[in-house]
Amino acid sequence: MPAKSVTANRLSDGTVVYLTPGGGWSEYVREADWREDKEEQQALLERGEADVARSIVLDAYLIDVAIGEDGTPWPTRNREVIRSLGPTTRLDLGKQAELEG
Repeated sequence: MPAKSVTANRLSDGTVVYLTPGGGWSEYVREADWREDKEEQQALLERGEADVARSIVLDAYLIDVAIGEDGTPWPTRNREVIRSLGPTTRLDLGKQAELEG
């Protein structure tokens, strides 16, 4: 089974966020919790859905991630890669600006 993480949008500002191992939310997919076991993936999703019910985030759902040698997750689908990097219209905005030089 492919590894999965939970993503959502923060209710306060709409920013894309990822559920972390500590149960919080990070703007960076590299900090996301991930699981390969289907039952553990479901438990992750239920944690995300609990924060939807508490009006912390919107639309929590599982995404496929590839796991790097260092254990860091990265989205495998183009839609999620774009969501993780931010706007695509200007490279000086969003998280992709942080990757420059």
